Amino acid sequence: MDLDMLNMFVIAGGTLAIPILAFVVSFFLYPSALIKIYYWYWRRILGLQVKYAHCGDYQFCYCYRGRSSHRPSTLMLHGFSAPKEMWVSMVKFLPKNLHLICVDMPGHGGTTRSSLDDYSIYGQVKRIHQFVECINLNRKPFHLVGTSMGGHVAGVYAAQYPAEVCCLTLICPGGLVNSQESNFIKQLREQKENNCIDHIPLIPSTPEEMGDMLKLCSYVRFKVPHQILQGLVDVRIPHNDFYRKLFLELMDDKSLGCLHNNMSKIKATTQIIWGKQDQVLDVSGAD
Repeated sequence: MDLDMLNMFVIAGGTLAIPILAFVVSFFLYPSALIKIYYWYWRRILGLQVKYAHCGDYQFCYCYRGRSSHRPSTLMLHGFSAPKEMWVSMVKFLPKNLHLICVDMPGHGGTTRSSLDDYSIYGQVKRIHQFVECINLNRKPFHLVGTSMGGHVAGVYAAQYPAEVCCLTLICPGGLVNSQESNFIKQLREQKENNCIDHIPLIPSTPEEMGDMLKLCSYVRFKVPHQILQGLVDVRIPHNDFYRKLFLELMDDKSLGCLHNNMSKIKATTQIIWGKQDQVLDVSGAD
């Protein structure tokens, strides 16, 4: 083997070794970086571009794909403590010619978080309407999609601004009266009655608690490496105080049952999607 060939193999091996080494170092020392890279990767693969909209001193962060056309645009509202990127697993199955917008909900991701803001359901509805007006999305009726907390907000939005929503998709939304309560809701209700909501399973602070939360929120069981769980926790821990404040706001009488109380005002054609094995919000809410 001549020297030039040997140098070529050395260079090629070094080129491969650098990203592998970077991955190994990130996996063991900075697992939260892998989560961010994961989101970046899927945004890039799916053609989702990140953008910011400013309404006065308030900032909204969102990602979008496509442009407004004769078809209705689709606005997607994520759930409690999730980022806008939670939608990537669904976006990859949607037609590429749809105009999609996934926004960080108030206080989440790159959207402004303020201790003075109203994070009740009605408060969030007002903020999302502000966003819609800011990007001129309501020039014509659009398709509104929301899951869990986002579904709660989406349903009340459609009731408050019926002329702006042509169709509505609610995925296991909060704010409904369920004929059967999940064990999760029963436990929270008991804690609330005793005025001591000390542990909220949706706000993990250790890898073990993160694993428990994933089991609670997913019917399909899958093995998640400890380092990935650690990365997920590391990303969330700086925001846990806010998540707790938000959760207690959602459990307040001002927000509980908002969707149920506004259902009669919804004029848009509505699709409800709910997993039969939902352990957080019982599927009986779909009735």
